[in-house]
Amino acid sequence: MLADDVAGLLLAARTEIGSSYPSLTPDIAALHLFERVLYEKFAILPEGHPWLKPVRFDNPAGPGVGEMNFYRIDGDEVHEVAVGPIHAGVIECGHFRFQCLGEEVLYLEISLGYHHRGVEAMLTGGPLARILPLIETVAGDSTAAHAFACCTLLEGLSETLPSPRGQHIRALALELERLACHTGDIGAIAGDVGFLPTSAFCGRLRGDWLNMSAMLCGSRFSRGLFVSGGTAFDLDPALAHVLTDKVVLAARDVQGAVRLIWNSPSVMARLTGIGVLPASVAASLGVVGPPARASGLARDARRSHPLPCLPALEKICVADRGDVGDRTALRYDEALASAALCQNILKDLPAGGCRAEKQEKIYALAPKHIAVALVEGWRGEVCHVALTDEFGHFAAYSIVDPSFHNWAGLAYALRRQQISDFPLCNKSFNLSYCGHDL
Repeated sequence: MLADDVAGLLLAARTEIGSSYPSLTPDIAALHLFERVLYEKFAILPEGHPWLKPVRFDNPAGPGVGEMNFYRIDGDEVHEVAVGPIHAGVIECGHFRFQCLGEEVLYLEISLGYHHRGVEAMLTGGPLARILPLIETVAGDSTAAHAFACCTLLEGLSETLPSPRGQHIRALALELERLACHTGDIGAIAGDVGFLPTSAFCGRLRGDWLNMSAMLCGSRFSRGLFVSGGTAFDLDPALAHVLTDKVVLAARDVQGAVRLIWNSPSVMARLTGIGVLPASVAASLGVVGPPARASGLARDARRSHPLPCLPALEKICVADRGDVGDRTALRYDEALASAALCQNILKDLPAGGCRAEKQEKIYALAPKHIAVALVEGWRGEVCHVALTDEFGHFAAYSIVDPSFHNWAGLAYALRRQQISDFPLCNKSFNLSYCGHDL
């Protein structure tokens, strides 16, 4: 699958490749993980691939989890620092291996796959009655994004037009998820540099955004809201009015909390010039979402591939330095834009029911079809692709979380940085382990 963002097109191609093919990675670096996954899952060899390391340790006949060779730099004063895979607190498993000269990081290698759950394999043969609860666990902080993508895919395969009202309520949930996560990330970045006022304010404000999601459906993470054809819960005028007031107040408070950062030269000095990801590198690696836009790449699926019944995003927020400061500022700009979008949705909710009329069709999928769904979650584009067999069952279901694209960008951003800057850089990307491991 290829996306033409300028023309707003998704292009599908197929070929018979047998057991091997010439690797495309030497020419297109962004494909390196995709080729490794194909090799790991189907034993299709990309001849000439620079390094076929395991991605999720998906092959039962392959090495055990974490058993692999790592890149190594030799030298009298070069030393290696290994972090993880077990971390403190509730952080998931991931292994980070730094090659350092003194405090300077020469190279960072990131190895994941410790929590591979086999989600895609569980979806094959479906759709199962529990498909949406299963999808909601792909990445818990991106529940709305993944559930939205799955519903779009099911509706495409069953030729079901979603309820316009339900589609707008879904968009509202997606933006509330973006607001909660962007606000939380800004607070976490402030906390990483020891600036507690913004850290404390944003921690509280993240809870306000999550509570608004709970007002929609009873779950702070929008679980149970998304159903094929629309939403399980409607919005009455009184609740829409209350939510509008809460969005306005929370957006105002976010501005106050973040303004403390902009007015603190010591904090700005700590964020500026750290963890730079140049635009050319971001483009080469296929980075998406806020890290791409902070590097100057105007990539946003809400603009290039708008979902049915929803207008295209009018303006994409971008920055140009590609450092931690820009990734922080971009989240702030996107949070304000998202709050304005929420207000517009609440003001102009379409009339009618929140679910499609013909619910019985939704799990009757067209045989021998392919469907693709692109949803711009808070981390970046979430992509779901499904193929059906002659009976209308899933012959294959593939999920690409934005983190899958972006871990390589984080590794690059650490080059020539102080190793003590890793937590700050890591937080400015805030990538998902489980979204990668699936």
